[in-house]
Amino acid sequence: MIAQSRPFGQRYAFVVVAVIFLCLLIAAGLRSAPAVMMLPLENSFGWRRDVVSLAAATGIFLYGLTGPFAAALMERIGLRRTLLAALLLMSGSTALSLLMTKPWHLLLTWGVFSGVSSGAVATVLGATIVNRWFKTNRGLVMGLMSASSATGLLVFLPLIAALAQSGGWKPVVIAVSVATACLLPLVWLLVPERPASIGMVRYGAELDDVPPSPPAAQGNFLAHTMSTLRRAAGTRVFWYLFATFFVCGFTTNGLVGTHLIAFCGDMGIGEVQAAGLLSMMGIFDLIGTTLSGWLTDRFDPRKLLGVYYGIRGLSLIYLPYSGFSATSLIIFAVFYGLDWIATVPPTLRLSNEAFGDRSGPIVFGWIVAGHQVGAATAAFFGGTMRELQGNYELAFLIAGMTAIAAACISLLINTTRPAFDPEPQAA
Repeated sequence: MIAQSRPFGQRYAFVVVAVIFLCLLIAAGLRSAPAVMMLPLENSFGWRRDVVSLAAATGIFLYGLTGPFAAALMERIGLRRTLLAALLLMSGSTALSLLMTKPWHLLLTWGVFSGVSSGAVATVLGATIVNRWFKTNRGLVMGLMSASSATGLLVFLPLIAALAQSGGWKPVVIAVSVATACLLPLVWLLVPERPASIGMVRYGAELDDVPPSPPAAQGNFLAHTMSTLRRAAGTRVFWYLFATFFVCGFTTNGLVGTHLIAFCGDMGIGEVQAAGLLSMMGIFDLIGTTLSGWLTDRFDPRKLLGVYYGIRGLSLIYLPYSGFSATSLIIFAVFYGLDWIATVPPTLRLSNEAFGDRSGPIVFGWIVAGHQVGAATAAFFGGTMRELQGNYELAFLIAGMTAIAAACISLLINTTRPAFDPEPQAA
């Protein structure tokens, strides 16, 4: 049972944000691990890159598909219970992969189990925390939590790349499993269910603030999740947001996150050096995404998305022709890194504006599912293109063109009117 008092008053919300930041960071490290394990698995088992890519793609796809159901489940049975169960499954499934000897073992552990569990420790978790704990400064806080994925790259990739280079894939598995298990006591001790559980209100709210009661808290959460999708799918704004986030996933953790290290390997660049490049991108994304949150609180999010996707597209088109010199890779890391996850705060704001605080997190979960469908598509697509053509050049060019298309779509989004009428709250 959580103690019914906490220090810092309303600022305790930032303690919760810090713990959730760590959870999102470790989940990002788990999802990025297959990129580092790809070459060691190929060397250890002789598995082709498209086989490993299929497991990575499955994990990414389920990571996204789980999101909207996890958002509803957090309202139905509790955020803490959902999060603790997800972390336990993440740690257990990762540890179980130490016993794998066949490709389907990789698909089951790093694809199915880790995909479902990490899907509950993802962007929708950040969105739920922001809506529950903050009345103001939502864009900035969502930017900080979105940046956790960049920090995951910054902290984890050089470490696990060094482990993979010196000891193969098993030390990577052990490191990820132990790091995930260490989160369980932090969540249990420091994350209350909601501000009211400790006698507080949301940060920036008046003392008489009463947050809206999400309809998923009553009734069948599965039915409500699907009902929310049906209602949202009847609106144009949903499909615009879904399409742009599909491209976001396709161009980030799907292609670059999964295949950049292997692409650099094809160009004669070692794993640790390539992981260092991703870490540099993580540094700039930490800056860019936090700045994006601040900008989202002040400027038109549609125009921000247009700029972000445009820069991303040009960066991806530039990479295959960069020569892969140290200078050209640094240029790529800076421009690409600045908006790796910078799209999240403006997309969440547009979702909340269109669908409201009550349904917004679940709708956003479905939009994030589009992100992961795009990421899964790119993870498999990149591996397949590499096997068919012997290089990644066309895959990166196609990704760049889709990002430029997303920049154009972003400017068509209109949230001036509610996308659908709010559901009546239960009596």
